[in-house]
This record gives sequence, structure tokens and C-alpha cells, in this order.
Amino acid sequence: MKDVLVHIKGTEPAPGLSHFTDNGGLFPNGFAAVFLTMIAVTFSFQGTELIGITAGETKEPHKAIPKAINNTVWRTMFFYVLSMIVLVSLIPWQKAGVIESPFVMVFDGVGIPYAADIMNFVILTAVLSVANSGLYASTRILWAMSGDGMASPSLRKLSKRGVPLNALFVTLAISCLCLLSSFVAEDTVYVWLLSISGMAGLVVWASIPICQYLFRSRFLAEGRPLKDLQYRTPFYPVIPILCFLLCAAVLVSMVFVEDQRMAIYCGVPFMILCYLYYYVRIRPKKDSFSSEFTPENKKLNIHN
Repeated sequence: MKDVLVHIKGTEPAPGLSHFTDNGGLFPNGFAAVFLTMIAVTFSFQGTELIGITAGETKEPHKAIPKAINNTVWRTMFFYVLSMIVLVSLIPWQKAGVIESPFVMVFDGVGIPYAADIMNFVILTAVLSVANSGLYASTRILWAMSGDGMASPSLRKLSKRGVPLNALFVTLAISCLCLLSSFVAEDTVYVWLLSISGMAGLVVWASIPICQYLFRSRFLAEGRPLKDLQYRTPFYPVIPILCFLLCAAVLVSMVFVEDQRMAIYCGVPFMILCYLYYYVRIRPKKDSFSSEFTPENKKLNIHN
């Protein structure tokens, strides 16, 4: 008997593409069931917007940012979309669940030893990477908000190495409390936090195409040539409009999922309060600060 690398288990024939067509095909419970899970999907993909945050610390953002965006798209297609196509073709939807990883089911069915341990290592590495990027982004955003007067001035303090330690400690403390809720109130508070986080991410995603659309419209309205833009959105304005509509559709879908409605109940009033606080307390201070540095005032200060 010749030595083999992996002993294939089972005697069932290869499913081919039968799982895409048999027993209801890709949408056995209708497309609406898939649409209502999109908030969980978008929550899992949150973090791609961090590319924009890193632009401020990039030497040549007009070169590095487009390259990072393109790499993100291709890696998403390869590591997520392609892998999902393979999993769906190998596992019938009746056997797919949340108790056991579908990757473990496939590897175990093939006969790969220590499949669960391998996947746990991969998942742990991915979680640590996500936690690291989230910690970086939250810390930097708190630090920037402090500089704009939208957070405590103490969060503006930097260490000798340029690290906003106070903002970092606040972020760590809130993160630990959120993690604790997954053990103390797994079926209530933790689910609400996931939904609220997903909603907040979608609001951020929806604001990005709006800002891009308004920026380009303002850019052209000022008579500036389009060629001056270092990076131009392809198929403008279709892409930003379509992106906003898709994000809005997922936000609306949260109303029809009982476990996710709490995000609407908490998120919408919270955003309204934030906007009211900004327009009542912060914006007047910024306007008065800006008026002190107008060209006319600068001349007056020079003469005085």
C-alpha cells in the first residue's frame, strides 16, 4: 500500500453542483431570509473602512490607498466569496449550522487530521488581528474627537512615542465590558451590542458614499478640473448612489428582525442626541474659533 498524504473518508460520490439546484437551491427559504441576515454579514466585514483612517499616516496616500482598496476587494473575493462557493457546493444547507464550523465539517469529511484545532488557530489569529485594528481605529478616533472638542481634552494627551495612552485605556476598558457581556448576558445585552455595532458600521458605510458624492459635486462646482483628483471613483455617480441605497436597505431590514430592533430603538435616539449636542454646544465654539482666524482678523491682529 502506497503512502498517502490524506486518507479520504466516505464512499459518497462528489456532489458537484447539485447543492446549488436541489432541495430549493441557493434560496430554499426565499431570498428574504438571506436579506434579513445581511446585518450580521456587514458586521463581520466591518473594518475595511479603516483604510481611510490610515490615510493620514501614509506618506503617499494617492498611491497607497487605491492599492490597498484594490487588494481588499480581491482578497475578499478570494478568501470569502470563493471559499463560500466551495462550502456551499460541499455541504447541503440542512447540515450547515452554527454549532460546528463548516470548514471543520469539510476538513473532517475529507479526513484531514486535527481539522478543528487548525481552524481554531486560524480563527484565533483572525480575531486577534481584528481586535488589534479595531483598537487602533477606536483609539485614533477618540484622540481626533478630543482635538475637535467633541471628547474630553484629557484624551488628547500623547506619550513620548506619540501614542494616545488615555484614549487607548478608555477603549480597552469599554472593550473589556463588551466582552464580559458575552458571558454574563449572552442572549440579551451581547446580541444588542452586536446589532448596535452593526448598525453603527452601516451608518458609517452609508456616510462614506454621501461624503464622496458631495465632495466631488462641490469640487466641480468650484470650477476645479476633474483631472486634479488623484483618485476618481469608477462609474461615478452610480457607485456612491448604489452603495448608499444598499446600506439603507440593510438598515431597514433590521426593523423586521426581532433581535435586532433594539439597535434601532437605541441607535436612532442616540444619533439624534449626538447631533443636537453637536449643533448646540460644539458647532458654535468651532464657528467662533474659525471667525477669529479669518484673513480680515489676521490683518487686524498684525496692525495691532
